[in-house]
Amino acid sequence: MTPEQLSSRLWHFAARVGKVVDALPNTRLGRHVAGQLVRSGTSAPPNYDEGCAAESRPDFVHKLGIALKEQRETCGWLNFTIIVELLHQKRVAPLLDEGWQLANILGSSIVTMKQKRVSRRHRQPLSAI
Repeated sequence: MTPEQLSSRLWHFAARVGKVVDALPNTRLGRHVAGQLVRSGTSAPPNYDEGCAAESRPDFVHKLGIALKEQRETCGWLNFTIIVELLHQKRVAPLLDEGWQLANILGSSIVTMKQKRVSRRHRQPLSAI
């Protein structure tokens, strides 16, 4: 998957989260969850996009780490909507599955970048070979 494809997938996920937010009941709990979902559910895409324009590998890893954290939080709130029956599981489950898939992709990207950073540190200089 290209960075552009992942970015698009994250933005489409955020849009779907927005639809879920609008479907939540206008109760005290519904409004609280809606606020949390709006913040976390729309945070991963811009953080990922910022990471793609990072000035360094550590900056890239940091931005993706924020995106992953927000993505995981979003999945938690989506799961909570099912637990407390704010929305029916059939409506939320496919979105929750997509959310975890995206979180796994972000996590794998972070691990890959960290491994590349470590392997570069342990290489011998050309003059030592």
